[in-house]
Amino acid sequence: MRINNSKVKSTIISVYFVLVMLFIIFAFLFGTFGNLTSKSTLISLFVSSGFVILFFVVHYISKYFEYDSDGLKVVVTNKGLLLSDRFNYREQLLEFEKNELYAFKFKNYFIYKTLTFYLKNKRDRKTNAVFNITLVNRRKRRYIRQSLDKIIKSNKNSAD
Repeated sequence: MRINNSKVKSTIISVYFVLVMLFIIFAFLFGTFGNLTSKSTLISLFVSSGFVILFFVVHYISKYFEYDSDGLKVVVTNKGLLLSDRFNYREQLLEFEKNELYAFKFKNYFIYKTLTFYLKNKRDRKTNAVFNITLVNRRKRRYIRQSLDKIIKSNKNSAD
């Protein structure tokens, strides 16, 4: 089963565009009406820092996610949405055999969602890997859960 969130890229680019345009409009309005209040520099500093924080939160959350469980191995990829074609600056890749998976967990924070894989290799050494799935819609997350449940059930039956 192959699942990804490639349709979200245009939405994220639109969000970046809107943020930049709002910042430019704010800078223009501040330049025009900045002399009307005595605390204009403090207000502009506060609003500018709010834009910068919002920009970096969107940048942190916006990641491309791909899940592929076809074949004997599972391949999971996380990478940045912007500039990911030329630079792999935020790429995270996990490739494991299906029999190495012994558990997984979805975590839902306020605006951030993660998927954690718990793996055990042939020497019984346990590791985990965390992936950002914030921009994966609910239906696709359900399909991923069903696929992973099927893999774990298959692993338990083969171990018995």
